[in-house]
Order: sequence, then structure tokens, then C-alpha cells
Amino acid sequence: MLKLHDFCNRAITAASLVHELVVMPTKGMRPEEADYAVSFSIPVNTPGVSIINRSFAPAELNEFDYPASSHHSMPEGFVVFDDVFVPWDRVFLAGEVELASVLARSLGLWERTGGLVESVRNGELYIGLAQLVSEMQGKDKDPVVQSSLSELIVYQEMIRMGLDYACEHYETSQPSGMVFPNTLAVNATKYYLAANFHQTIKYLHDLAGGLVITVPMEADLRNEESGKFIRKYLYTRKDVDIEARMRVYNLIRDLTADAYGGWWFVVALQSGGGLPAQRTMMNRTFDMEKAKAAARKAAGIS
Repeated sequence: MLKLHDFCNRAITAASLVHELVVMPTKGMRPEEADYAVSFSIPVNTPGVSIINRSFAPAELNEFDYPASSHHSMPEGFVVFDDVFVPWDRVFLAGEVELASVLARSLGLWERTGGLVESVRNGELYIGLAQLVSEMQGKDKDPVVQSSLSELIVYQEMIRMGLDYACEHYETSQPSGMVFPNTLAVNATKYYLAANFHQTIKYLHDLAGGLVITVPMEADLRNEESGKFIRKYLYTRKDVDIEARMRVYNLIRDLTADAYGGWWFVVALQSGGGLPAQRTMMNRTFDMEKAKAAARKAAGIS
């Protein structure tokens, strides 16, 4: 059996929503870290397991004002193992430090692949919102707007192409024959995603303007006194509905500058490990000998 005393996993997304907790190392371990080179799977209601939850958004958020957070709040669990018994048939790793990095790399690969899939979907959404908010302002043909839109498109398409490449040029484990995405491509694309996310979102904020954080709430729109001013001063064109315009601004704010947006700003960077983790994997998986050979040949070195 495996006995866990004073053991903790931090920031485990959706820990309280699952039936089983699969625990594994997130990095390679040194010999003196053998106590932490453990991996196992246990039911979430195992005696001694505690989950301290927090969420970025309360459940009662208004859908009009919080179109993303009212639907997509994700609990983050601070998972504590206090004197937990784990049967041997559920133990995958128990102090074998030399194998810890194998599990860590596998976890990181699939975490990063999932992040790429979600980012492609989000990227299309950011582009659509940027186009809508520009059209509602009557500025969609403006060269500055077109330039900012192209930046958003390049970011989204680079991630999509990286994900496509990783899947098309898949690798196969031996001897099991299990298929998995190209490790170098996944890590390089995830690095690009995380390193450029924050500066890319600025193009959406720049197009939308200050109304991203100053647009009134639904209660103000429905109020007879304040509502008449909102409908008057948010008017841009006859074919632009005021309520629709507010909904676009609310989604931009919620996705990129409020509850859900704040969570995603951290997740985009840290999900599957921060930038150093991707740098490490790129250095390990890149064919450096091939590159050196090409350099020698180009330099005329036999």
C-alpha cells in the first residue's frame, strides 16, 4: 500500500467535479525527491482527501452582463491528502524517480494539446467580436482596424496550423503502438500561444475602446430613467441595435477583462506548465544533430 501524509496538489482544475483523481509528477525528480515521485488513482471521496474550492465567478451572475462567466465558471481545487491509504493496485509510481519525467512529459503533452484546441475556438471568437464591434462603430473599413484584425487572424491561424501539423505528423509509442501528437510541434505551438496571448488581446481592446469596461449594466438599460440616456448615447447607426451592441461589449469584457477573462489570462500562460516547461521540451525534442550537420555542410566543414 501507499500511505500519503501531508501531501498536496495545488490548483487542480475541476477537481470537485470528477469521480477519480489521477495524481502524477509534473516534473522530473531528483533522488532526494523520491517521496514526491508518486503516481496513483483513487476515488475523490477516499477518506483523508479534502478539496478546498474556489471559483472565479459566483453562480448567480447575470447572463446579460456576464455572458461567459455565467456559463463557464470553473472551480479550482486545492487538493489535500491527509493520511490517505492507496491500495497497491492503484499505484503507478512509488519513488521511482527515474520514471517521474516520463509521466510528467505525458501529462504536459495532453494538457498542452487540449489548450491548443480551446485556443483555436477562442481565437475565432476574438476575431468575430473584433469585426462586430468595428462594424457597429462604422469603422470596419478603416486601415487601422484592418491591420488589427490581421494581427488577430495571424495569431489564431498560427495556433491552428501548429495543432494541425502536430496531429498530422503524429508519433507512435513503442512497443504499444499508441498514437500521440507530435511532441515538438505541440510544445512549440503552446509556447507561441502563451508568449503572445496577452499582447494579442490588446488589439481587441484597442478596437473596442473604453466601453469594454464602462458600458452600463442590464439593470441600467431596463431602468426608465437611465435607459433613455443609454439608448440615446450608445446609438451609432440605424441598423445597430443598442442591446446587441451592449451584448458584444459585455462578451469582450467578460472574456478578456473580467471574471472568465482573468482566469483565462492565467490559464493561457500556465496550463500544462509555464513557458520554461515548453522551452525544456523543445530543447529535448528538436533534432539538434541534424541542424548542426546542415550548418557544417553550409560552412564547408567536412
